[in-house]
Amino acid sequence: MKLRVLYFARLRERFGVAEESLELAGTTAADLIAQLQARGGVWEEELAPARAFRVAVNQEIVALEVVLTDHAEVAIFPPVTGG
Repeated sequence: MKLRVLYFARLRERFGVAEESLELAGTTAADLIAQLQARGGVWEEELAPARAFRVAVNQEIVALEVVLTDHAEVAIFPPVTGG
């Protein structure tokens, strides 16, 4: 399945990329995160279970168990606080 993956804030800076098209081998957001972690290095470090980040699919925040659809837009970003 083909996805458009967007990275924001700290993740964009650490990964050195704002967005990419990606072929996902699995079906869920968790599968996507695992695929990105498998790149190793900064990818594995920033997307580790102990690190705080959120995932949105087609501009809606979702749990990692959500099933993705072909050509979905997936955003990965650190939690945001406001005031």
